[in-house]
Amino acid sequence: MAVRNIVKIGSETLRKKSKPVVSFDESLHALLDDMKQTMIEKGGVGIAGVQVGVLRRVIVIEIEEGNYLEIVNPEIIKTRGAVIDSEGCLSIPNFYCDVKRPKYVKVKAQDRNGDEFFFEAKDYIARCVCHEIDHLNGVLFVDYTDEGKMYRSKFEHMED
Repeated sequence: MAVRNIVKIGSETLRKKSKPVVSFDESLHALLDDMKQTMIEKGGVGIAGVQVGVLRRVIVIEIEEGNYLEIVNPEIIKTRGAVIDSEGCLSIPNFYCDVKRPKYVKVKAQDRNGDEFFFEAKDYIARCVCHEIDHLNGVLFVDYTDEGKMYRSKFEHMED
């Protein structure tokens, strides 16, 4: 396992849409392992492939202390409710703002071996899942609020 560099706001990479995973092989396993290690080392609770510069639809989330969920090719199939709460991001250090997210999500995904599974998440974990899936679609949490958009505008013209 290796700790990878985090792609930061201002990089065009963060705005690109990630491609589906089609090969469930050792390189995918290494990527997921590296993402987990990077997230732990950097003090995050979720990370998407794009945040380490890999444009593939992969996510790792810490669902409780020491328990991690690997999510490949996620698709939200149901949401319910809404909650506004503070968010931050490894790719946008030292900035937090309130974002409205679903209170509940149901997701269809695959594991590291390509096996399909469904899971449900609520409250904080639902927020994390939505935040990370947004990354896979080139969307950042700062896109959702006026405060975030003002902060984002400082970085929009930076290059990789």
